[in-house]
Amino acid sequence: MSVENTLFSASGEEVITQTIDVEVDDTADNLKSSAEFNAFYEIERTAREIEEGDFKRVALQFPDELLHDSVQIFQRLKRKIGPDKELYVLADTSYGRQASSPLTLVSFGSTSSCCVDEVAAQHIDANALVHYGHACMSQTYRLPVIYVFGKKPIDVEDCVARFVECLTSDTSKSSRSEKIILRHDVAYAHQAEIIVDRLRKALANLSSQLIYTSIPNKLLPPKRREDSRNTLGETNQDCTIFYAGEESLGLTNLLLTHSSCDIYRYSPTFRTCRLESGRTNKLLMRRYATMQKGRDSDVFGILVGTLGVGSYLPLIKHIRTLLAASQKKSYTISVGKLNPSKLANFMEIECFVLVACPENSLIDAKDFYRPIITPYELEVALQAEQSWTGKYILDFEELLAEYDLDDRAEAVSPVQNKGEDKNEDSPVFSLVTGKYRHAKRFGPTTNEPNVSSSSSSSLALVQRSQDNTLTLLNDSAAGQFLQSRTYQGLEPRLGQDAPSALEQGRSGIARGYGSPAEEGKS
Repeated sequence: MSVENTLFSASGEEVITQTIDVEVDDTADNLKSSAEFNAFYEIERTAREIEEGDFKRVALQFPDELLHDSVQIFQRLKRKIGPDKELYVLADTSYGRQASSPLTLVSFGSTSSCCVDEVAAQHIDANALVHYGHACMSQTYRLPVIYVFGKKPIDVEDCVARFVECLTSDTSKSSRSEKIILRHDVAYAHQAEIIVDRLRKALANLSSQLIYTSIPNKLLPPKRREDSRNTLGETNQDCTIFYAGEESLGLTNLLLTHSSCDIYRYSPTFRTCRLESGRTNKLLMRRYATMQKGRDSDVFGILVGTLGVGSYLPLIKHIRTLLAASQKKSYTISVGKLNPSKLANFMEIECFVLVACPENSLIDAKDFYRPIITPYELEVALQAEQSWTGKYILDFEELLAEYDLDDRAEAVSPVQNKGEDKNEDSPVFSLVTGKYRHAKRFGPTTNEPNVSSSSSSSLALVQRSQDNTLTLLNDSAAGQFLQSRTYQGLEPRLGQDAPSALEQGRSGIARGYGSPAEEGKS
């Protein structure tokens, strides 16, 4: 009977043979003419903005479901722009198919498809980037971006009629807000102005005010800009939201960040409209449970899930300041696509904080060994007193504007809070386990500035070598974890595992090694 020898190490064959299931978007395949294809992907506008900006090297970024159209788009754009300009397709997480065209395919990026992959574009020294498909519209700060959302079909008349029907059929007219905000998936931006015009006419008799901020798809420079998300955030207390689009992460984020609003969603595929805000409480309850796990943690890992969203560096600095003020240990880890196996390598980390775009910040951690929370959830978890009104923030700029770095660091400090002297050794009650726990303290404490004191819980004595030499590790979360686990490695057999004497090895090249004895004879 043969035994597989892959118990401790795999052959790596699955990396080559693995197949990725991609749900291809065939909307453009159903177009009947070449003119419709050009209009769907806005070839004329894209080429015009490339020429007006005089961009010499342009990166084209596609999601996996649209990568099959990249060859045609590349060829059509190449015929429209000058011969002195170069186009590159970013392969990202997919591998491009072979084609008989001068298509340059580059594979560098590991960012989410909704974000602008500025890091991959920098590998080819690009002057601008064209982003195709769904976009989270996160702020960039390196390259100018041209957005091409596509033009998915939507029945405007049915959409307006369904929205008005849902609004008028609401029995609680007294609690209905007079302020109505229209939101939609970016794929329906081409019909947004028509929907707004029809809705305003239909709502004229209901004394309702319709507010809409268009999503920009023109060339956006790499600077801070006010988009529809910020406009919506200013009026999230008393409004009704109409959303046109299918189930998506954007809709989930909309429900969380505007939990006090009634949100109606119209599905262009099924032509139905329903109230979606009824499931908001369940979403918030699940996130609150994850916050409590973060509250019970003492060692955090800051996962850098994006390198292209603006203000991600100030946000990371902000998180480090909060954790240091609360005497928590933190590690900063740059990751691409998250998976349980990758994060399982850091067993000493008790909770992860993901810094990513708003649409990729919420991770269902059922398959992960440790909980994954957002920066705002960390803010709530580090509060001395648990008081959460249900407010939720995912946008980087809004989060940094909401909390001043210096004031917030003092507010969350368990020692300096309100000038009270609290006993750091006092137990903390955990809502997860229902028991009291003693929090670990990392870094110099206020009461005991001498970090070499034996009473500091952040010090760890670990065995350095087989001769029982001990070493002192300051603020070592890994050292504490290794000492607390059951398996401590192979135990040395004193007196039996003495180091062997050093001997000279063989020399030469692979086809003719020579031993030391043979070299001596020669």
